Amino acid sequence: MRSLKTNLFIFLFFLIARHAFAQQPYKITYQQLKEYEGVYQYGKEDKLQIAASPVDTCLVAIIKLSVYPLKGSGKDIFLDIGKNKITFLRNASNQIISYTKGNDTNKLITRNVTFPPQMWYPRLVANVKTYQYKYGRPAKLKDGLQPGDATAVGLDTALLDKMMNKIVQGKYPNVHSVLIIKGGKLVFEEYFYEYTKDSLQEMRSATKSMVSALTGIAIHQGFIKSKNETVLSYFPEYNLANNTDIKKTITIENMLANQSGLDCDVSNPKSEGSEEAMDASDDWVKFTLDLPMIDKPGNDGRYCSGNPITIGRIIEKATHMALSAFGQKNLFGPLGITGYKWNFKPDRSNINEYCQIYLHPRDMAKFGLLYFNKGVWNNKQIIPADWVTASFQKHSVVQGVDYGYLWWLKYLDADGGVRYYGKAAQGNGGQKIYVFPDQDLVVAITGGNYNTKSPSDELISKYILPSFNKK
Repeated sequence: MRSLKTNLFIFLFFLIARHAFAQQPYKITYQQLKEYEGVYQYGKEDKLQIAASPVDTCLVAIIKLSVYPLKGSGKDIFLDIGKNKITFLRNASNQIISYTKGNDTNKLITRNVTFPPQMWYPRLVANVKTYQYKYGRPAKLKDGLQPGDATAVGLDTALLDKMMNKIVQGKYPNVHSVLIIKGGKLVFEEYFYEYTKDSLQEMRSATKSMVSALTGIAIHQGFIKSKNETVLSYFPEYNLANNTDIKKTITIENMLANQSGLDCDVSNPKSEGSEEAMDASDDWVKFTLDLPMIDKPGNDGRYCSGNPITIGRIIEKATHMALSAFGQKNLFGPLGITGYKWNFKPDRSNINEYCQIYLHPRDMAKFGLLYFNKGVWNNKQIIPADWVTASFQKHSVVQGVDYGYLWWLKYLDADGGVRYYGKAAQGNGGQKIYVFPDQDLVVAITGGNYNTKSPSDELISKYILPSFNKK
């Protein structure tokens, strides 16, 4: 007869083993994953693609330019990054015909789809383990950027060689491009996966910094009298909910600094102004302005996408121009930026674009260089210098980080404790435009690490900033 101690040990072992077994990921082969591939309906009007990744044996959902992983959880069941269940349905012949997510069912439109091998690998090389990067000077194009040689500006190319080798080996996945401007010249430019200099990149929330630039231009040109104008004065047509005397005091500056006081905070799941709730509304500006006040304008900073969207609409109303048209005339055109895409339409029809701009990486770098040069491009003042200065000053603290006018005021630590202070336009996935005034440095990085941690900051702090450190 077993002792009580022995029985207890067996019982605990059984519980641990059962728990460990339950935690095992669902096993599925690459060939099994391929039967889910195809083009599917996505919502009422859009489409998405489902592809099988040969790299990490998972499915990915491709929406526009964004790629989201789906991890196997059970027979025909996958989980997205938010742990939402995606269930594929089959017909009587055991063929995939649709998938469900929540209460929505999206039909398979066609299985006739192919995916290039470049989308899975940073570089198509014979052997990533033996790959050795060799630095090359960026090409000179007719886009206004002057190329330069890295060694001529004192860059430690050994560190950048190491960074490139790590990216190609897959140590930093889903990095699409890395560009470096030093001394006003483009000294480093590399692309990965299927991305090239001609690829448009989603800017996501980095778009906010461009809205800030256009706000400064609109004020300078007299379309908007000042940053102190009240927001609600631009929307007399709205019969707003929760319309209090305090709400009527919200200024354009409050929204630029994310200090509107509205109940809108992406980091608070209980916030009434969640992006998911805004997505479903017919008018995103009215949705934002309908929100209750939870703070006095100008107090605490809260990250709210409704703020820059509202400012964008104010620019349109003040200038009587579409935001993209005003930008083309006063910002993108003077910078020689062409081929960009910007569908600023703040309502549910824009749920997959989210009013963001799409830019080429070299144009991102030019935007950063423009701010580094205090708004001057080719000896012409594009953005007022005092607006650039004000945008780079601390006006609030958002998510624990100092914040200007729709610019993040961040520092990165490198070199065993050396602190570098920069200004950043940044967006989900790893879209970064960093300006480091003290280092005479601009860095532009794009990526596809959506809704998860991006390696962009680590690449900058570990390999790029130390390359220029003046010890």
